[in-house]
Amino acid sequence: MKVAIIGAGFAAKPHILSLADLSAEVEFGWLYGRSPERLAAAAKNFAIPSDTRTTTRLDDIWQDKDVRAVLVLTPPNAHLEVVRQAAEAGKHVLLEKPLELDMPRALEVVELCERLGVKLAVMFQHRLREPASALRRMIHSGELGTLISVQASARWWRPQSYYDEPGRGTMARDGGGVLMVQGIHMLDLLISLTGMPDSVTAHATTSAVHKMETEDTVCALLHFGNGAIGTIDATTAAHPGFPERIALNFTGGTATLEGGAVTGEFMDGRKFSFGEKQSTGFGANIMAFDHDAHRTVIADFVDAVKTGREPAVSGRSALDAQRLIDAVIGSAKTARPVLL
Repeated sequence: MKVAIIGAGFAAKPHILSLADLSAEVEFGWLYGRSPERLAAAAKNFAIPSDTRTTTRLDDIWQDKDVRAVLVLTPPNAHLEVVRQAAEAGKHVLLEKPLELDMPRALEVVELCERLGVKLAVMFQHRLREPASALRRMIHSGELGTLISVQASARWWRPQSYYDEPGRGTMARDGGGVLMVQGIHMLDLLISLTGMPDSVTAHATTSAVHKMETEDTVCALLHFGNGAIGTIDATTAAHPGFPERIALNFTGGTATLEGGAVTGEFMDGRKFSFGEKQSTGFGANIMAFDHDAHRTVIADFVDAVKTGREPAVSGRSALDAQRLIDAVIGSAKTARPVLL
C-alpha cells in the first residue's frame, strides 16, 4: 500500500522509522515539506528511502492514483484544509494529534472524512501500547470492580527555548498549551480506561517559568456518573520532567500505569504487572522515545484501510479527548464546573 507523509519536521522521525519497519506492507512513496530547505533538512536527519519522492506541492500527492493514504503531520491549524484536500482526492488519513484547534473544527474533520468515505485515524499511540491495552481489558471485564477514584499526572518539562519557536504555545497554531500539545495523550488514555467524566472543575495558568500565550499548568477535578472522582495535574514547568502516571482505585483492587508500565494488586493480595517503564519525551529532549507505539498505530491503520474496518484509534473516538480539554479550559476561564 503506497502512502505519503505530509510534514517534514521533527515529528516525522517516528513515522518514517515505522514505515521502514513495515516496508513489507507499506511503500513510502512521497514526503511533502513546506520548503526545499525543510526537505533538505529531513533528508539529512532522517533515513528516507532512495525511491521516496519529495515535493513542496500537495497536488503531486493528490494526483498520484497509487497513493491510498497520507500521514498528516502538519501543525494543528493546517489539519482541516489538508484533510479536506486528501479526502476529496480519495486518500485515507492518519492524523497527528490533536484533530484541530477547537471542537467545531475537529468535528468538521471527522464528519468530512465520514461523508467522503475515507478512513480517519489519529496518532494517540499511548492507547495502543500493550500494557495499556491489557489494563483496559482487565478494567472493562469488571475484574477490578467499580472505579472509586483516579489521579492522572503529566509533570513534563519544556525549556523556554521550546516556546521561542514561532507559533509554539499559541492559540493560532496549536489551539492551546500543555493540554492540547502534551497532556492530550494522557487524557485520551485516561478516557479509554475510565470513560468520560460527567463534570469538570478546573484551574489553568501560565507559570513564571515560561513566557507564552497559552497555559503551561492545569489542575482539574473530575466527577464520574457512578460517583467516582478524580484529578488531572498537567504541566510543562516541572524540571527535569517525569513520566506520566495514572493511578486508579477500584472496589476490587488498584492499578497504576506509569511510563508505559502497569502494576497493580487485587484486594486478596494477588499482584500483576505488564510492560517496562520507558521514556515518552517528557523532558527537554522531546523526541526521547522509541517508535514502537507509532508503528502499532500505523500498522492498525494500514490494516483498516485494506480490510475496510474502522481504525482502532478512529477520528470519532479521538473527539472525546478534545471535548474533555475544552471542558477543562472552559471551567478554568469561568471558575465554574462544566457539564459533559
